[in-house]
Amino acid sequence: MDVFPQADSSLTSAQKDASESPLATPKLSMGTNIPFLQNVLSNNQFLNGTVDTQFIDENPDLFNLKPVQNRAQKLLHYLGHVMVNGPTTPIPVKAKPSSIDPVIPPVPLGEPPVGFRDVLLRAGPEGFAKAVRAHQGLLLMDTTFRDAHQSLLATRVRTHDLKRIAPFVAHSFNNLFSVENWGGATFDVAMRFLSECPWKRLQDLRALMPNVPFQMLLRGANAVGYTNYPDNAVFKFCEVAKENGMDIFRVFDSLNYLPNMLLGMEAAGAAGGVVEAAISYTGDVSDPTRQKYSLDYYLKLADELVRAGTHILCIKDMAGLLKPDSGQLLIGALRDRFPEVPIHVHTHDTAGAGVAAMLACAEAGADIVDVAVDSMAGMTSQPSMGAVVACTKGTKLNTGISLEKVFDYSEYWEVARGLYAPFDCTATMKSGNADVYENEIPGGQYTNLHFQAHSMGLGNKFKEVKKAYVEANKLLGDLIKVTPSSKIVGDLAQFMVQNSLNQAEVEERADELSFPLSVVEFLQGHIGIPHGGFPEPFRSKVLKSLPRVEGRPGASLPAMDFQALEKQLKEAHGDEITPEDVMSAAMYPKVFQEFKEFTRTFGPVDCLDTRLFLDGPKIAEEFEVELERGKTLHIKALALGDLNKAGQREVFFELNGQLRSVLVKDTVAMKEMHFHPKALKDVRGQIGAPMPGKVVEVKVKQGQQVEKGQPLCVLSAMKMETVVNSPISGTVAKIYVTADSTLEGDDLILEITE
Repeated sequence: MDVFPQADSSLTSAQKDASESPLATPKLSMGTNIPFLQNVLSNNQFLNGTVDTQFIDENPDLFNLKPVQNRAQKLLHYLGHVMVNGPTTPIPVKAKPSSIDPVIPPVPLGEPPVGFRDVLLRAGPEGFAKAVRAHQGLLLMDTTFRDAHQSLLATRVRTHDLKRIAPFVAHSFNNLFSVENWGGATFDVAMRFLSECPWKRLQDLRALMPNVPFQMLLRGANAVGYTNYPDNAVFKFCEVAKENGMDIFRVFDSLNYLPNMLLGMEAAGAAGGVVEAAISYTGDVSDPTRQKYSLDYYLKLADELVRAGTHILCIKDMAGLLKPDSGQLLIGALRDRFPEVPIHVHTHDTAGAGVAAMLACAEAGADIVDVAVDSMAGMTSQPSMGAVVACTKGTKLNTGISLEKVFDYSEYWEVARGLYAPFDCTATMKSGNADVYENEIPGGQYTNLHFQAHSMGLGNKFKEVKKAYVEANKLLGDLIKVTPSSKIVGDLAQFMVQNSLNQAEVEERADELSFPLSVVEFLQGHIGIPHGGFPEPFRSKVLKSLPRVEGRPGASLPAMDFQALEKQLKEAHGDEITPEDVMSAAMYPKVFQEFKEFTRTFGPVDCLDTRLFLDGPKIAEEFEVELERGKTLHIKALALGDLNKAGQREVFFELNGQLRSVLVKDTVAMKEMHFHPKALKDVRGQIGAPMPGKVVEVKVKQGQQVEKGQPLCVLSAMKMETVVNSPISGTVAKIYVTADSTLEGDDLILEITE
């Protein structure tokens, strides 16, 4: 081997020779030689200069070659794909990400100051709770990193933008009670829509914010999912979350179903976390005419949670229904009942009374209230941090937080929010609305229903959707409404609007309608038992002979075999599977599989700036991508080629000064026009789609005999699944769809002859 000093990357430049060409050619396999030479360069014996002719024989590990990641080429493939076909994540509204990058406020050098996490690490959960209760002044939890953007920006804020501002938060707001940055919808959205690992977000933020406690939202026995899991899966999830830096687990159940809550509390406590049991609030405790969810109901539930050992008691007002007087009444009663237990209050500002309500709760004895930074506050998000800080300044409730720092923090997010213009709720919703006191729609769902209504062609019928939500809630027995129970009410409401049904008609025709799957499963008992029981005779008419779940839904599920799951994942994805990957697959098997396939094709897209991730680069734009510390790509987008006969375009880049190109299939050009037949309403045997959506499963075959009410297929739209049942008995004459077919409303699914 001859190495020339003039050559670039000389250690990977080699001349090979042999007696004839066929013998020399195989020696040129640089794809193998490069990893081998990297192992040589990192070998201690080589670095110490003690190499002799036995070096390779004595170091067989030199041949343990790491697979080439090829991250740069994969990222070029992704950027090219976005340039040709547009974003890979669904865009609710037609708006472009802002071209203005947010400026990070100055951050002091050195370690951040001591914060409440230092208290937690020193004193443990019990000592931490005592320190919180003994604290003079009002403590704040900042929801900007989770619930604020879940409510305003469809949960789409990326780790990239959270990491940029995290050091500033650690240095400027060390006296925060906590930063909420994980759990809820952020877990699956990270993989499903942002193509990033939720565990990596937690790990990265923990490294940047070592002094402020992290808080997550745990859906009791549902963990971070929308379904039930075996008990050991919930325990294992909390254990892995704690190991990765989570501190405080806000545990709730969408029905306040105590057995589900107790399981989540036990799992969080066993992991060593701070347990914050959250009572989901609905109704109005100050209204004597509303007795189902009375003050006595909340006090009795709080008794059970405190008896079970919660470190902190939380009131979770997910729809923003707490008015100042009801807040004072409820929190005052809880403070009198539990003088030693810290009380934490969460709300949304949908009606515009959030700041007033939180100040009233603080006056009544709350230790902590939830806020979001000003530019990410208000409407369906949390009350304004700046407003609460300003209103308590100089009082016994003084937060100790600098308003100047809040202004700097808010300025960053005001500009960063522009990057997420395609997801901003203000595209369809221009203000909050006090009608939430009537419809009781949770903050995040209020935003989602706006987007869903527009995407399903119901944008001009949102008032009807809200009215239907009220009626759907009554049909289901007046539920506590928070994920997943709120989704069930929303699914039924949209079903009613789609099919022009009112409450009376649904009750009358309950035994023949094809209800959304979520509604059917709720009535079966899949998420627990609601306060006051299930609505009858509505439940019996819908379920007919379907089985019912007795007691806590997850109690009868067999334990999950994590070793078998890990083995299965390694067979599918290689040996780089981590315990965190196993938990992601346990929570969301299909979503995790799609996430791994995406990253295998497109690489670490979480390294890209948000505008590049969503919109791709402009021609002639130059930019940098930091893969990791010390590894930065210098990229310039050069040109888009013409469409070739295979329906592809060649996209040209300059990568680190070298010309590169990728071939990208133009999906728009390749798409053929397709007109799906419509079901004729006056033909009994023509079964049409009740709503726009995608076919998940066709449950029958051509020529099969079917009975009235028998499931024919399952449709899915915006996370809502609907089973289409046969309105008649007969024979399936023809099927017009397959799994994954995309349908519009009334598109013909199949024909049945009587």
